[in-house]
Amino acid sequence: MKRPALFTSFMLFIALCASGAYWGMQFFQPPPRVMIAPPSTAIVLPDVSAAAGLLGGRVQAAAASNFQLTGIILADHPAGSLAIIAANGKPARPFRVRAEIQPGVSVQEVQRNYVLLSDHGASKRLDLPVNAKNQPGMNLLPPTKP
Repeated sequence: MKRPALFTSFMLFIALCASGAYWGMQFFQPPPRVMIAPPSTAIVLPDVSAAAGLLGGRVQAAAASNFQLTGIILADHPAGSLAIIAANGKPARPFRVRAEIQPGVSVQEVQRNYVLLSDHGASKRLDLPVNAKNQPGMNLLPPTKP
């Protein structure tokens, strides 16, 4: 009869030691260190217009205030691209490259997210609004070959 009582006592002693070791490690454990996220490494591209001024190119003027770019339609050939522009609060209309919006103001270049206007010889840039770039209907499709 002594064997089962001795075995049970030994098992309870082992459980007591394991429990004491666990709680001792929890109690004497150093506080956790604060983890700091690594700094983000965003790549900042240099402004090309600043380099153009250094190399003798034209520095583009500020954006035109009385024109609003509402859409862009790109074509395979740059001359076939359209810019949808609202001028002086009037409804937006499509304009091709070299088309005159107002006397002295014409579309100089149509790109993916912006349009360059020639305003009496000075270049002005119209950017496509951020909300227009993310609209579901504004998905840019690759050009199709006939």
